[in-house]
Amino acid sequence: MTIAAAFFWLFAFVMVASAAMVIFARNPVHAVLFLILAFFNAAGLFVLLGAEFLAMILVVVYVGAVAVLFLFVVMMLDVDFAALRAGFIRYAPLGALVGIIVGLELVMVVLTTVIAPGSLSTASAPIPPVASGITNTEAIGRVLYTKYAYYFEGAGLILLVAMIGAIVLTLRHKAGVKRQSIPAQVARRKSTAVEVVKVAPGTAAVPPARSSR
Repeated sequence: MTIAAAFFWLFAFVMVASAAMVIFARNPVHAVLFLILAFFNAAGLFVLLGAEFLAMILVVVYVGAVAVLFLFVVMMLDVDFAALRAGFIRYAPLGALVGIIVGLELVMVVLTTVIAPGSLSTASAPIPPVASGITNTEAIGRVLYTKYAYYFEGAGLILLVAMIGAIVLTLRHKAGVKRQSIPAQVARRKSTAVEVVKVAPGTAAVPPARSSR
């Protein structure tokens, strides 16, 4: 076994094990950490394939942004996971059906070469040979911004919606917390901002009740 094959099996085993732990981990923070580990091992597999640009993007974008965003959302949200697990039995048949469909799709992908041996030869290779002088980064850019431009824009729109949804979920207004109101401050006048209190001699002045604004 060569060194490349040994690293392939190492990265593949750790990635599959980490992906399984993302599902089976009881602590959501641990699940996100296992997801980050799976991303790192997937980046290692991309490096072995010679796609260093995809490996860098996987680490920088998914590990440095998306997974960290998931971690912050999980840690900031006060989610009652016991209540979420209460309906597990009710949705178990639907989950089993989806799992069976995904399993059949994976089996069909693995058996593609058996069912249609010539299918792999008809697939277009987006990365040209190294002898052409074009790096894989430039080749991916040519394909991504020409043939798959609309799909790329759709993926960006989905990420934008996910970012807005994460902000909306974490933005909560607690009762009893004073917040600054710019329109109320700008609209203040002398009659509402100043109050003259007459104090009789020998008595203490009682401060007026302040507005909640």
